[in-house]
Amino acid sequence: MTTRTFASLATRINPSVPGCSLPLIVQHIRNAAIITCERTLAWRYEQPAFNLTPGQHTYDYDRPVDTDVHTLLHTALNNDEALGPITLDQATELYPGWIRASTTAQDIADNGGQPRYITQLSPAQFTVLPPPNADRTYTLRMIYALKPSRVADGMDEDVQNQPEEAVVSKTLQDLLVLPGTAWADRELASYHAKQFLARVSENRAHANIGRMRASLTARAPRFA
Repeated sequence: MTTRTFASLATRINPSVPGCSLPLIVQHIRNAAIITCERTLAWRYEQPAFNLTPGQHTYDYDRPVDTDVHTLLHTALNNDEALGPITLDQATELYPGWIRASTTAQDIADNGGQPRYITQLSPAQFTVLPPPNADRTYTLRMIYALKPSRVADGMDEDVQNQPEEAVVSKTLQDLLVLPGTAWADRELASYHAKQFLARVSENRAHANIGRMRASLTARAPRFA
């Protein structure tokens, strides 16, 4: 995966905000990229399949560096047994004791089963419920939508190239309404706000039908 820096877009931003510092431009490009990824779900990533551990309910996403998971798109056990997405509140209602479950043999016997649900705890972690039992091997496959983290300096080049116009428009929309700046222009900001919405709708539609070149990226599985 080749990374393209957010600073590489600065030359498209500078002419509309003369005098704006590069760090401020990059900050707003990053924010725009995060929002664009959230709105379009364009950065779709297939995590390498892995085996669940008996009794263990919570796992870390194996995601690229400097990314967060925005939302789960597809999860399945052993290729074809789909897991139902539920909220944390629903998980607690269905399995009130899940947070106390452990990987001891007794807990696995008492509380384990074939996982049927999945819930996202945070941009870094998820939980499967009930916790897997030891009766069989459960291989989990996942596709989820990524976004840059708040400390990212860039993102996957192929992904960034697709919604670039949306990111540029959102960046300018936000920079042009900053108070007390020489470049503030609310009329131009309004124009870019409309452009952003139009580009987001276009990119979301393309991602949904698989027309974006980078609508799905994947990491090769690890080998022992």
